Amino acid sequence: MVGGGGGRGGGAPRVLVLRALGLGDLLAGVPALRALRRAYPGHELVLAAPAELAPVAAATGAVDRVLPAAAPGRAVPRSLDWTGPPPDVAVDLHGNGPPSHRLLSRLGPRRLLAFAHPETPEVDGPPWYAEEHERERWCRLLRAYGIDADPTDLRLPRPPGTSPAPGAVVLHPGAGAPSRCWPVERYAVVAGALRARGRRVVVTGGADEADLVARLAKRADLPDTDVFGGGLPYDRLSALVAGARAVVSGDTGIAHLAVAHATPSVTLFGPVPPSRWGPPSHPRHRALWHPGPDGDPHGHRTDPALLRITPDAVLDALDALGVLDSPDTQEAQAAPEEGP
Repeated sequence: MVGGGGGRGGGAPRVLVLRALGLGDLLAGVPALRALRRAYPGHELVLAAPAELAPVAAATGAVDRVLPAAAPGRAVPRSLDWTGPPPDVAVDLHGNGPPSHRLLSRLGPRRLLAFAHPETPEVDGPPWYAEEHERERWCRLLRAYGIDADPTDLRLPRPPGTSPAPGAVVLHPGAGAPSRCWPVERYAVVAGALRARGRRVVVTGGADEADLVARLAKRADLPDTDVFGGGLPYDRLSALVAGARAVVSGDTGIAHLAVAHATPSVTLFGPVPPSRWGPPSHPRHRALWHPGPDGDPHGHRTDPALLRITPDAVLDALDALGVLDSPDTQEAQAAPEEGP
């Protein structure tokens, strides 16, 4: 439910979790959210996050209610539309700085769980490690407060809807910033090679990526039925990814959704390495990365590390996943095994 009461509301104490970020951020935080659900079974768990992520939050099975909260550029919201008594527990899964600490502190929670920062000495939390993997980071935060958390607890239930393109390979050329976008021309090469092997290829994009999707569709000569631009609603996107043969993308939300649905994936990394945002170590996931100095994850030009990844490297990774096998062989595959 978005806004208002609901869930375990009424007189129940409340846990407020701040993670006012994007789809991939929310999915990377699923293990921590589930750990909090187990630790506070009698509380209403309220997630402060963008309203459009409410269906994702519901799918985790950990969140009772989404409190709409967002700010441009992944910043900390200036305020939260919190009503009623202060939260029993407030949890900062947004960052480690004073803005998020103070936003939650102003609500007067009985307890605040957050990383330490020298400018907020009243927060007695564990240290922040910049090089830590995102999933492990938030689980370690909770463990420091005595809450057991498993960073591999990532899977989402299979969505109820049917895929609009079952068995297709999904190419997603967009990302949160141009620095994380592999060139459209290279995606088109991959699309052409896949289609030459008899694979169906579809392209997806966010609400503000229509031009990017159209460019790829034109270069790859894809029919309109295989173009999903303009930002699919979450239920359709989730069904598409869950029913896909594989997902190829940069370091962005759909890569995390592939992990959540145990869909084989090839994720192209740069400027941030997979050691901080990559998929779990599992044979069905491939993270492509050329080591080098970190770049700007919010930059305006494709990062040099990403440019060092070739279409042949992506096709080799797909081949290793069995995606280039004959369609008949692929359609006969069993459902993915359990695991991250």
